[in-house]
Amino acid sequence: MTREQYILAAQQNNLQRAETPQFYPVGIYGWRKRCLYFFVLLLLVIMIVNLALTIWILKVMNFTVDGMGNLRVTKKGIRLEGVSEFLLPLYVKEIHSQKDSPLILQSDRNVTLNARNHLGQLTGQLTVGSQAVEAQCKRFEVRSSESGKVLFAADEDEITIGSDRLKVTGTEGVVFDHSVETPYIRAEPSQDLRLESPTRSLTMEAPKGVQISAEAGDFKATCRKELHLQSTEGEIFLNANTIRLGNLPQASFSSSPTTATTPRQTVYEICVCPNGKLYLSPAGAASTCQTSSSICLWS
Repeated sequence: MTREQYILAAQQNNLQRAETPQFYPVGIYGWRKRCLYFFVLLLLVIMIVNLALTIWILKVMNFTVDGMGNLRVTKKGIRLEGVSEFLLPLYVKEIHSQKDSPLILQSDRNVTLNARNHLGQLTGQLTVGSQAVEAQCKRFEVRSSESGKVLFAADEDEITIGSDRLKVTGTEGVVFDHSVETPYIRAEPSQDLRLESPTRSLTMEAPKGVQISAEAGDFKATCRKELHLQSTEGEIFLNANTIRLGNLPQASFSSSPTTATTPRQTVYEICVCPNGKLYLSPAGAASTCQTSSSICLWS
């Protein structure tokens, strides 16, 4: 084929191709299009439901610019109104109630307040339970609201009561297991003061003396075995209109044979044994303690 014939044949083919162009479809058709519309519609429904739920939650929880529900955020801190429940630990600097309203902390088991140092170590704890109120700290103090005076303080070494008067209203009185140091013990007006040790001894000591005074009543000292009045450097002075020593043993003494006409003995003298025991001996013209000293042998 000559060159002219080849060019002519190529031009004819190009003319034929230009007369019959081919088109290719562009886009999504068929089931793909229906699935796309379905997912778009489902997404729109989910968005509308989420928006409705969000508005409902905001309405129910009472969300506002200042807070939500009973919780309000103010310049001074957070304000809670009504009853509030905390399921996890609460860390705050200060808790106080509204004016003229009580602050109530309530729990089904107990209420525990902990104090920690900067290292997180427990330094103080107050537990209010159904059985008891427990405080664990180095020193526990109760102060007066007006003057700030310490009314009660307790630590490992001592317990201090700072009130002007300690009043015990129990019918059984006060029980001390060990010694008691106090400058003054007084009963209520028209009431008796009783110091008693049921199973042991009762000892009162003072570097400058012990003073016992009953201005409007009687003073009684009763013991089961022995009552000791001891003065190491001074004297024991009994000053009263009448001094009675009851239940003293009597020694029998007679300088002459007993006759029916002998008058009844009514006068006695007090004698002392070497061990300090007292007894009565019939009085005579002279002392009869020596002749009736046989009673000392049975003491």
